[in-house]
Parts: sequence; structure tokens; C-alpha cells
Amino acid sequence: MMMNTDPLISVSEEEDYEEAVSFSPSLLVYLYVGHFLARWGARMWEFSVGLYMINVWPDSLLLTAAYGVVESASTFLFGPVIGELVNKFTYVKVLRLWLLSQNISFLIAGGTVIALLTYEDMISTNFITFITFILLINISGAVAVLSTLAGTILVEREWVVVISEGQPPGVLTKMNSVIRRIDLVCKLFAPVVTGFIISFVSLIASAWTLAIWNVLSVFLQYWLLVSVYNGIPTLSESNQKRILRSAPIDVETSSLIPREDDTLSESDCNDPEQSNQVWVKRTIERVSRIPYINAWKVYLEQDVVLAGIALSLLYFTVLSFGTLMTATLEWEGIAAYIIGIARGISATIGIGATFLYPLLESHISTLRTGLWSIWSQWTCLLVCVASIWIPSKLGAAYMLMSGVALSRLGLWMFDLSVIQQMQDHVPESDRCIVGGVQNSLQSALDSATYLMGIIVCNPQDFWKLIIMSFLVLTLAALLYSLHIYRVRKHLFHFEKLYPLLQKFLPS
Repeated sequence: MMMNTDPLISVSEEEDYEEAVSFSPSLLVYLYVGHFLARWGARMWEFSVGLYMINVWPDSLLLTAAYGVVESASTFLFGPVIGELVNKFTYVKVLRLWLLSQNISFLIAGGTVIALLTYEDMISTNFITFITFILLINISGAVAVLSTLAGTILVEREWVVVISEGQPPGVLTKMNSVIRRIDLVCKLFAPVVTGFIISFVSLIASAWTLAIWNVLSVFLQYWLLVSVYNGIPTLSESNQKRILRSAPIDVETSSLIPREDDTLSESDCNDPEQSNQVWVKRTIERVSRIPYINAWKVYLEQDVVLAGIALSLLYFTVLSFGTLMTATLEWEGIAAYIIGIARGISATIGIGATFLYPLLESHISTLRTGLWSIWSQWTCLLVCVASIWIPSKLGAAYMLMSGVALSRLGLWMFDLSVIQQMQDHVPESDRCIVGGVQNSLQSALDSATYLMGIIVCNPQDFWKLIIMSFLVLTLAALLYSLHIYRVRKHLFHFEKLYPLLQKFLPS
């Protein structure tokens, strides 16, 4: 029913796929459905966790912000390592680890939430058990997010690019749009469904729904995605290249190659100064080969690094329907189902961006689409800044939600633009590594947002976080504008604007 009312793939897109791709289009449907099942569970938890925490400890954003810090910090610390592992392991191994760890983690988190909500007086009767359960929720959520990251890198940064190789132009853009559309459909409907369950049944019922969903969906997800892998030859070929790339060099062959360390040691051992220089050089080389350090080095060497940093800065924000804003709206008296509907409207506008992006990209290029998108987001969020001075609490809340919802059009087109630039300009051998670092950087900024939520934990002071978020967005827009100028040596075609201005200005 949901597919008919808000289709992920339009009829014209399906016809284009059948004419364009050199494999069965049903395999793409399998990929999209498998991705949908995985994203739905993640979006249910993302929406619910803020409401769980604010109900467990009312009148404070402390638990909500603390959970956000743990979740984001885990991605920041381990994101590059996840990227390295996805780049190193075979596709099937990554698939198994991703689905198993993600679904088990959400199951544990959901069960722990059920226990906390069932025994409401646990905080006063057994504080140690209460803290243990809170820690368990945080750890399970962090593991689930890292697992989701592995799946995101595998599907969005690797499989989509590999599948589109050798296909007609435009296939990659369409696949990116559909993948993002699926994520936004989940962002639309999962909060609405969860919000209605919370408002009209109970919080405990929503936690049970989350746990049952992850138990039932994991086997179908695995079958669908393995079918895609087995059915598209380019994925198997790419997997073989990965195996050969990560295979150890033959011992006998490597022993014949003289090592720089061996050639230097004898000549330099009598010269203390030269020996120190060699030691420093060797130390730097060894440190640079550490997976975490090497991953950041690879990322910073990319031509699209400024665009990636600009996208990451957008994660330092409370101007989204994340846990902090959701908890604040709940504190202000906005019903959970209203928040869910508002988030759904926001996601619907974001889905519109996935239809508009291919049209703009084909007319004004990927780079310029990103430029217009981020500044349109900046313009829409001026409404949120203006809401600070609205005397009516209810009016300010609805104004805040409206500004955030409208800004999603620019946000998701900008997201698609930067992702496609990375797919086009990052070498194949670095693709997963760069994807891991990008997600790590985004999580670092997301974590900084939650740290600010801990410092400014009184919901009455939420306006300070709004101002800070808007200033960081301004910095991101300026950075991306600088990236455009570096690549194109200009921002606008003033020679094309001048004839247009002459038509409207008096002579």
C-alpha cells in the first residue's frame, strides 16, 4: 500500500532501467527492498530513542544527549576502521557481519528499554541496575550504528558504483536518487508509525515492535542482498579484485626484494645524526601505515575534501528531527504523533529532493546543484532563527518544525551532490576508506552537537543551540562555495546574468 501511494521508483524510471541496465531489473528491486528493510529498523530506533530517554528521566535532555554522544563518538572513533574492514573483507562477509550485529544490537536495546519502562521506579529502588541498563542501551546503540555504517558503505558507496560501471550515463545518478529516496521514505513512515504506537498504545509497545521487526526481517534482508550479489556479475568480479588486492605477497618473492631498512642500517649505524634521522623517518612511515591514520591521510588527499567537510559540518546541528529537537518538542507539550507527522512531512519534502536532483544535475551539473542546494537550505533555516523571538511557545514550536521541514529540499540535494562527486572523483581503491572517514567526520560533528546538548541541557535554552547550528551551516555554505571556486575559478556566470538584468533595469 505504501509503495502505491508514494512510489520509490516511478513508472518512467522502471522503464528507463529496463532499457539501460544489462542485468535483470528485478535484482535492483531486491537491492532496494533489502536496503529498505535495514533502514526501517534503524529509523524506528533513531526516532524512538530520544522519547525513551526523556521519559526515563523527565525534565532533562541529559540522557538523550549522553546517548547521542556515545553513538556519534563511536562512529567518529571507529568509522575509518569500519571503512578499512569493508575495503578488506569480501562482500558476503561484510553482509553477514552487518546484518547479524545490527539486528542483534537493536533487539538487545529494545529489550532493555522494555525493562526500564516496565519498572518505572528502578531509578530510585535500584540505581545500579538502572545505570547498567542505560549503559547497555548506549553500547547496543553504538554497535548497531557501526553495523549500519558498514552496510551504508557497502551498498551506497561500493555496490551502487560497481553496479553502474559499464552502464549508460545517468544510471548512477538514478540509483543514488532511489537509494536516498528509500532512506527518506523510512524517515517519513517509521516515525509516523512509531509516533502513533507511542501516542495511542504505549512506549513499551513501540519497543516491542522494534524488537520483533529486527527478528523477523534479518533473514529476508540477507536472502535479498545475497541474491543481488549472485545475480550481478560485476559484483563478483569486483569481489575477486578485492581478494587479490588484499592477498599477502608470496614470501619467497618478497624475500628477494631488498628492504630499505636493511640497506640503511649498516651505512648509518656509525653516524648518530644520520641514524636519528633514519629512525624518525621509519617511525613516521610506520605510524602512517596504521589503518586509522592512513585512512585520514587518504581522505585529506582527495580533491573533494572541502565538499566532504562542508557536508560534515551540516551534522553539527539541532535543526533536524533528531533526538535533541524531538525531546525538546516533547517537553514543550507537542504530542508524539504530531512530531511524527511533522517528521514525515519533512521526509516527504526530502523525497521530493530525490526527484528534483536528477533534473537539476542534468541541466546545471553536479557542482552547481550542490551550490544552489546548500544556500537554499540556509535561506529556509532563517525561519527557525526567527522562531526564537516568537512569544507563543506553541507558535514557535510549529515555526521551528516548518523551517526544518522546508530546508530538507536543499539538504538532501546537497547530500546527493557531494556523494556523487565522491563517487566520480575518488579512486576505486580508496572508495570505502574515504566513505568510512566521511561518516567518521560526520559523527564527530554530530557528537559535538550532543556535547553541546549536555552543556546546554535545559530545554528552555534550546534557542542557543539553534543560533549555533545556523552559524555552522553558514560556515559549511562558505566552504562549499570555496570548493566551487577552486574547481571552476568562478561562482556565477556574470556574463549570462548581465543580459537578463538589462531586460529588467531601465536603460
